[in-house]
Amino acid sequence: MAYLPIEDYGIVGNMRTCALIGVNGSVDWFCCPRFDSPSVFGAILDEQKGGYFKIAPELGEAPVRKQVYWPASNVLITRFLAQSGVAEIIDYMPVSTSLHPHEHTELIRRVNCVRGVVPFFLECYPAFNYARSSHRTELNAEGAAFISDEIGLQLSTRVVLERDGGGVVGAFALTAGESATFAIGVLGDDQESYHPLTEAESDALFEETVSYWRGWLSQCTYKGRWREMVERSALVLKLLTYEPTGAIVAAPTCSLPEELGGVRNWDYRYTWIRDAAFTLYALLRIGFTNEASRFMHWLEAQIDPFDEDWRNIQIMYGIDGRRELEEFTLDHLDGYRGSKPVRVGNGAYDQLQLDIYGELMDSVYLFNRYGEPISFDFWTKLRQMTNWVCDNWRLADEGIWETRGGRQHFVYSKLMCWVTIDRALKMADLRSFPSERMKWLTTRDEIYEEILAKGWSDERQAFVQHYGSDSLDASNLIMPLVFFMSPTDPRMLSTLDAINRTPQQGGLVSDSLVYRYNAEQFSDGLTGQEGTFNMCTFWLVEALTRASWGGDRRRLDQARLMFEKMLGYANHLGLYAEETGPSGEGLGNFPQAFTHLALISCAFNLDRALGGGQ
Repeated sequence: MAYLPIEDYGIVGNMRTCALIGVNGSVDWFCCPRFDSPSVFGAILDEQKGGYFKIAPELGEAPVRKQVYWPASNVLITRFLAQSGVAEIIDYMPVSTSLHPHEHTELIRRVNCVRGVVPFFLECYPAFNYARSSHRTELNAEGAAFISDEIGLQLSTRVVLERDGGGVVGAFALTAGESATFAIGVLGDDQESYHPLTEAESDALFEETVSYWRGWLSQCTYKGRWREMVERSALVLKLLTYEPTGAIVAAPTCSLPEELGGVRNWDYRYTWIRDAAFTLYALLRIGFTNEASRFMHWLEAQIDPFDEDWRNIQIMYGIDGRRELEEFTLDHLDGYRGSKPVRVGNGAYDQLQLDIYGELMDSVYLFNRYGEPISFDFWTKLRQMTNWVCDNWRLADEGIWETRGGRQHFVYSKLMCWVTIDRALKMADLRSFPSERMKWLTTRDEIYEEILAKGWSDERQAFVQHYGSDSLDASNLIMPLVFFMSPTDPRMLSTLDAINRTPQQGGLVSDSLVYRYNAEQFSDGLTGQEGTFNMCTFWLVEALTRASWGGDRRRLDQARLMFEKMLGYANHLGLYAEETGPSGEGLGNFPQAFTHLALISCAFNLDRALGGGQ
């Protein structure tokens, strides 16, 4: 089985875990029962050993393959169209609600014949624990069970299966109007609950799942120009939410490469504090206050009382709040198209990244203003945190990009320390909270003046990546978004123009796509190259949009063109990986929450600037 392009996948899930399903009908990534559980299907990381669950028609010719989502839902349809027949697979995971509780995590795969007589083949080869654990395969009256020492799966179906090594295979045919349903999920004690679904049960589950997603999406208040893409991004964010805690994973995958054959392969199945402000902003902007509230309460629970240890807040956490995210490699796996090592866990969890305090404080400020008032006990923690930042903002750190080449005085980190204190002052005034007001004011102004003195390059006429550097960094596009600089300040406009040049001209932009920094000018401690960062492209669009507030129509037109070009780099379902490669291919973990958050913010503000009436 050959590797599919990363962008050739769709995603379904139940807010506990998810599955990636290719346009060829193969489930190539499925961690069970949670996002951060070991994979049971992982062919996307090793086509030979990783395991997969494929259902596809045998049409005697190469069919046209298409994937779409059922409107306003996370129910995925994969269609196969040929002269001899048309077939489709409907994939979804039932969502457990108070009205419809589902005890088990299950992936439902309903196969329909639309036209003609279509033969199908089925191959199901689990590979438990990232293909490290053995298992036994048992055929039973309900289908087949796959049982390892850690977990078991039941594949329930009325189709006759045959054992093939550690997996099963099957063949069946459907005529127009006929269907067959397959359900695979965690094997519980009560195997009777895994009976093959009848047509009526399959219909009911499908309708219930579609109804859930449509009901949830109906809360969206965005009615602007790019409504379909905004709604798809909102559905992605909801899909990446771990419902028991409200945490949102950065992406549901691990070790999809930032460069084919390269070493920049990371595990993103965790929750980054950095995402907090962007998450809260995006969700509140388009009406999802309940999701914003749950995420905020999750964040509050992670903050310990502050002392001298900066580890009172980590840059990332497990979806259950755990702090230990030890990184290790799976050397027995080849990696996506030979991209090794395959990493699980994330060794950056104990890095010092000063920017997270600003992003956290900004998210609390937004929530307190547009969501619900925060408690005094929460303020006490935030007050301690602000005092800690006042005492420690001069430290060098690893920065937003989690570099592994040594600490620097990154401008973005200093900027977000300024945001920490600025938002704390605003909240103290707004709520009349007790504070060390004079200390905070003095420190906030010191940070501002130091950034202007040491973070600005007269030669480049731009803010640079870190003190003593003349390298540009896309993270500085955030300055006007957090109200550090006016978007029409000459220094900001000059920085914007410097970044918005091609790499050959010293900038970071290639055909509207933005690199986070120039890897040839800055050593991040890793070998190889990477693609353009999708969220940085949306940051540039936002900065251009805000720069037009002084009446500069040229920049506004440029922002719209860049945004709409970027929409064209989404995959066929409107999903984005972390990066876009030199040939327009998706690179990095997929789909990435941060990119979809940035898209929502971009669409909201650009639509408003164009007269959208939001």
